[in-house]
Amino acid sequence: MAERIAVIGAAGFAGAVAARILDRHPHFELAAVQARSDVGERLDALYPQHRVQMRLDDVGAASLDGFDAAVVALPHGAAAGVVADLRAKDIRVVDLSADFRLGDRDTYTKWYGEHGAPELFGTAAYGLPELDRSGIVAADIVACPGCYPTATLLAMAPLAKTGLVTGMVVDAKSGVSGAGRTPSRKTHFVSVAENVSAYGLDGHRHEPEMGEQLAKLGAPGSLVFLPHLVPLDEGELVSCYVDLAEPKDSDELLALFAEHYASEPFVEVTSESPGVKDVRETNLCRITVRAHSSGKVIVLSAIDNLWKGAAGQAVQCLNLMFGRPETEGLE
Repeated sequence: MAERIAVIGAAGFAGAVAARILDRHPHFELAAVQARSDVGERLDALYPQHRVQMRLDDVGAASLDGFDAAVVALPHGAAAGVVADLRAKDIRVVDLSADFRLGDRDTYTKWYGEHGAPELFGTAAYGLPELDRSGIVAADIVACPGCYPTATLLAMAPLAKTGLVTGMVVDAKSGVSGAGRTPSRKTHFVSVAENVSAYGLDGHRHEPEMGEQLAKLGAPGSLVFLPHLVPLDEGELVSCYVDLAEPKDSDELLALFAEHYASEPFVEVTSESPGVKDVRETNLCRITVRAHSSGKVIVLSAIDNLWKGAAGQAVQCLNLMFGRPETEGLE
């Protein structure tokens, strides 16, 4: 019998893509779409390209009795209480906000404020399957990483696990959909068109998330991260400049990455420089690596920020949680 799934926050960019994928999923049943805005509107009126012919209900777990799982695509702060209500009904959750990604409570408070469900803090599995499948399979709450951590951690994991990383600079460029559906002055079309700009110069809230995970992989305390906004609607390219304690040539590095990701269905290691069009509207991460004449290692990682960076990864996690083939609905 198909599991019944809700998407909460389906009026946003990532939530709408999650609804699109689940609506076509060969096993799961997309049985409800909820949102804090546009309640009563049909989703295909808001996003005709996704072709989801369902009407948006107001956010509220009371109408989800008997559901098996929910993808929560609400902003940080707004998600935690909803997740708590869902878990009280024994509904499993994949959360796309930052509310359950971090392991340190003080770090969360510094970047996001007080937590909306402190009793659940620290109970979620980190939802990057390439790092921890077994944790996701067993979890009742899965915290999907942000798009920047997804691209960065996939780029860095093979090197971090060698224990040789002594420092890294991550230069990340993302399309404006990563900022959400409601534009700010900086993400408005007039500001973004014909422009490239950096932000988060004094620190970005995804940095501690990446730092925690890199430390677990074997590369603690070595990250400098700077994101940039580029005039694309979706897509993300991360460029990592890495110092290693021991030199490796390009052939060695490509072999290391190819072996590390040989069994990963959604990571492609290539000798070519990846671009965002290569992965558009897919759950793929496309990676290459080179030894530079300076002695540094360059790793490039491209994803679609709304798919592998959010909604596609959420469905990948749902597949694992319910014993489905990991690629189901995503190929």
